[in-house]
Amino acid sequence: MNLKTIFAIGAFLAGAPMLAQDPSTAPAPPKPPAHQPGVPAHAAGTPGEPQGGSAAEKVDPAKDQAIRHLMDLTQSSKMPQDLNAYVTKQVHDAMSQALPADKLTKFMESFAAKLDSAAPASAITDATVALYAQAFSMEDIQGLIQFYESPLGQRVVKQLPHVAQESQRLGVQMEQKGAFTALQDMAAEYPELKSMLEAPQSGAGETPASEKPPAAGAPASEPAK
Repeated sequence: MNLKTIFAIGAFLAGAPMLAQDPSTAPAPPKPPAHQPGVPAHAAGTPGEPQGGSAAEKVDPAKDQAIRHLMDLTQSSKMPQDLNAYVTKQVHDAMSQALPADKLTKFMESFAAKLDSAAPASAITDATVALYAQAFSMEDIQGLIQFYESPLGQRVVKQLPHVAQESQRLGVQMEQKGAFTALQDMAAEYPELKSMLEAPQSGAGETPASEKPPAAGAPASEPAK
């Protein structure tokens, strides 16, 4: 993977919904949550107002504390460290192809220090808190805390990352198989397809595991009551 690919993945992470991740399964989850169960993403904002706002926007201290507690409950508070580990691994993998082992170690030590300075975990967390504060009212945050403190809420945090990963994997497989079947049916009308369909199909369209961004797994819809 080259550096252009790394930063393309970074752009994807920035736009993807942030969901809680099972810390035992991957080096990093993406990604600030764009949506939480039961509350529209624009609930606390003015209709038509851009979401996100300024990362430096001052948040009421009580609301700030509540949001950070919610992030702990959903494991979203681990996001900055996980992103750091993910990006660092991608850079390491890319640079290992260009530098000898002795230089690579020194390079990565310097990179890690500069990355921590350029994108400190605290700044990422503060920016995420500001996004939550703009998207959700204090009442919303308190309702979400109540849900995630419940046994069901904690089960969602633990199980949904796996469900999300598996549903994505199965969806990709089914779509690929369906596309291949559709193309086979069209081969009589479009002879150009025949030679293409004779080529090996295994793994077609899949992203190499080493290039996949961290898996997401927080709830994107209201949990069943």
